[in-house]
Amino acid sequence: MPYIKKEDRVSLDPLIDSLAEEIVAKSKEAGNDAAYAGLLNYTCTRLALKIIRLQFGKVRYWIIATTTGTFHNIADEFYRRLATPYEDVQIKKNGDVDLYEEFDKDL
Repeated sequence: MPYIKKEDRVSLDPLIDSLAEEIVAKSKEAGNDAAYAGLLNYTCTRLALKIIRLQFGKVRYWIIATTTGTFHNIADEFYRRLATPYEDVQIKKNGDVDLYEEFDKDL
């Protein structure tokens, strides 16, 4: 989780909220629930590239490594915080894959 100061969030959150609303509107215009994925991908990519250009002017390996690491951390944290609990509920609701029990015994 990107634990930033609350006072930094005050200026960023309205911009993020507005951008999110625009992405949802564009997605609804497309008439496809999954359209948000391409819009989100584009938005995050362009945001990262713009920050790199403004902050550093050019690209260097460490900037690529830091930026991709940030995106990996975002994905990992998103999955841990949202997908894992969701999957746990679905396992309880629908049952688990039976072979997991066999592997659990081996641990």
